Amino acid sequence: MTSKVSTDRKPHNRRGLSAEIRQSLRELRLQLSLLNHRVGARLDLKDIDLDCLDLMARHGALSPSELARHAGMHPATMTGILDRLERGGWIGRDRDPSDRRAVVVRVKPQRAAEVIRLYSRMNASMDQICAGYEEKELAVLADFLRRATDAGRGATDELAG
Repeated sequence: MTSKVSTDRKPHNRRGLSAEIRQSLRELRLQLSLLNHRVGARLDLKDIDLDCLDLMARHGALSPSELARHAGMHPATMTGILDRLERGGWIGRDRDPSDRRAVVVRVKPQRAAEVIRLYSRMNASMDQICAGYEEKELAVLADFLRRATDAGRGATDELAG
């Protein structure tokens, strides 16, 4: 279902540009999915494990139920994922300082460095790409990506129903 995005053709109308953006986003989604899968394979992590580690890295320490909500999954499913990540030494479970009865999970920094290392080439490429744009252009791109992410979140929420 994938097709190569043409860089030779330059659409000259709004409709053509919109179609090219949608196609490029589909291709980007696929390439990032493949990258994530390869990173996970190198670290012996499932794709969902990597997603959960990313959510914890971005949001900080979370309760298992908060993490399940962010990941869009059932809390019982999250328990199995967290057990697997804990056995692998990826996360720690600690008492929540604000409620000693509650537990929070967090990524172990030494293990997070392994993940960061595997994404370093992609991050360096992104830095190079961004260096080719003016600050105003980067602001437009950042706005577009935020809005596209929000649209994706809305579509996901609607399907979750």
